[in-house]
Amino acid sequence: MDNIVWHTSAITREDRHHLNGHKSGVLWFTGLSGSGKSTLANAVDARLYELGVRSYVLDGDNIRHGLNKGLGFGIEDRIENIRRIGEVAKLFADSGQIVSTAFISPFREDREQARRLFRKGEFIEIFVDCPLTICEKRDPKGLYKKARRGEIRDFTGIDSPYEAPSNPELIIETYRHSIHKAAELVIAYLREKKFIPLER
Repeated sequence: MDNIVWHTSAITREDRHHLNGHKSGVLWFTGLSGSGKSTLANAVDARLYELGVRSYVLDGDNIRHGLNKGLGFGIEDRIENIRRIGEVAKLFADSGQIVSTAFISPFREDREQARRLFRKGEFIEIFVDCPLTICEKRDPKGLYKKARRGEIRDFTGIDSPYEAPSNPELIIETYRHSIHKAAELVIAYLREKKFIPLER
């Protein structure tokens, strides 16, 4: 854009990695409402905290209380919602943290657009896989009932599509695993890819 010039930071991402003792990136949790994205993201965050890793969770509902409070749930607003989250997550990664995003993010292209903001290997797409029947049975916020009654329009899984990842870094089946086990699978991946040290 005219008259806008990127200002290079004096402290690099690698400097922050060295200071923190671990790498940074994004854990992009995607899945249907009720699949366990927020619960799992927070369980992973708690585990990272125990390990002395600098981390943070960006949760879909929480973000809509502030940064994205003016956005609705139509397709255009959903796209903008995810675009903003991708940019914010990139800032967290630049700051040296491991940031978890817990958003339905139903469209593949939106997730791929977010991926393109990151260096190779720093975007970890985690498909929180849970059948619609189980998500609807859980229905922790009562949203599926409202959608079935027609009180909520364009609800993902009911009258709006969810495009499952075609090649995610991780698939976590929350209908098969406890949250503790699911979180450990994510931690094991981070160790395997050397985001965090093996001995922590």
